[in-house]
Amino acid sequence: MNAPSVKILYIDDEENNLHAFKASFRRQYEIYTAISAAEGLKILQNVTVHVIIADQRMPGITGVEFFKSIITTYPDPIRILLTGYTDIEALADAINNGHIYRYLTKPWNELELHNTIKNAYDAYKAKTDLRDKVAELEKTNDELNRFIYSISHELRAPLVSVMGIVNLVKMEDLYYSSGEYWGLVDTCSNKLDYYIQKTLQYYKNNKIESDQSEIDFNQLVEDLIQLNSYADKETKFTVSIEQDHVFVGDAYRIEVILGNLISNAINYQKVNEPNKKVDIHVSVTPEMAEISVNDNGIGILEEHLEKIFAQFFKAKNHHGSGLGLFIVKEALDKINGKIAVKSNATEGTTFKIKIPNAQFD
Repeated sequence: MNAPSVKILYIDDEENNLHAFKASFRRQYEIYTAISAAEGLKILQNVTVHVIIADQRMPGITGVEFFKSIITTYPDPIRILLTGYTDIEALADAINNGHIYRYLTKPWNELELHNTIKNAYDAYKAKTDLRDKVAELEKTNDELNRFIYSISHELRAPLVSVMGIVNLVKMEDLYYSSGEYWGLVDTCSNKLDYYIQKTLQYYKNNKIESDQSEIDFNQLVEDLIQLNSYADKETKFTVSIEQDHVFVGDAYRIEVILGNLISNAINYQKVNEPNKKVDIHVSVTPEMAEISVNDNGIGILEEHLEKIFAQFFKAKNHHGSGLGLFIVKEALDKINGKIAVKSNATEGTTFKIKIPNAQFD
């Protein structure tokens, strides 16, 4: 520890104590003294202080009250309280509300006070170093997210071109002209597109601010079914929408939530099921929208139900990135929504979500 760089502010209404403190510690620390809380506050406004020592009994304001008053404005300095009497309530108040590091009795023991200051400075350094590291980590994480978003966005352009070529091959009845090759290109392209879209959804959900607008669930559900079922004509949808009230919410995140649930309901159907079906029900009240998405697919094992919203969790009988339901939960958390799931291998899976109506917030 570079002791002379440690800045100490000592506040006491007894001038003799200020002189004694400065005489004892001026060679070890950079000392600032104040004979009142007001004078101490002026010093704090002009000097970056590491440790503040304040006497409890001062005219006009106690040491604890002074510490309370600067918590928001000067949260970093470590606080030490000096008290010349035993006052349990004052000490408890100081610890609970004044955020003091330690209290010492007067007259102080020089060695004890020196060790306390040294430990207090170590605590100050640990706190500020941690904050700097967190800020650096957040900056690095933000840069990484931006990089991933940029790469994913750039990858999708040529991928869409490949998918377009495959569709042209289908239209010209050349899909099976080269054996299984076009089918492999089609499958791999769609899988890559799925991963890229999930990555972009994850990024946007974390970065985009909530934007409230009116939502027509009839139109939204119809659009999402068409979007997600273009390659699957076997699954039959039954849709029931009860919307007699205006619903205002985050259109982007609600679209992401429903899109992922509908996509999962299609993708996790039983291969040999002759009657693949998905039932969607939406009920809108002035307070909220209650939505259920039910399928008769392969279901989710009971022991996996608590894990399915975890990032990258993949059950053995499920394909996919392990991001879809994680994104659903993250998006719901952003808009104060709730989700529940019920599933078994016989009847399939039902997701029920509740989203507050911002119309009357």
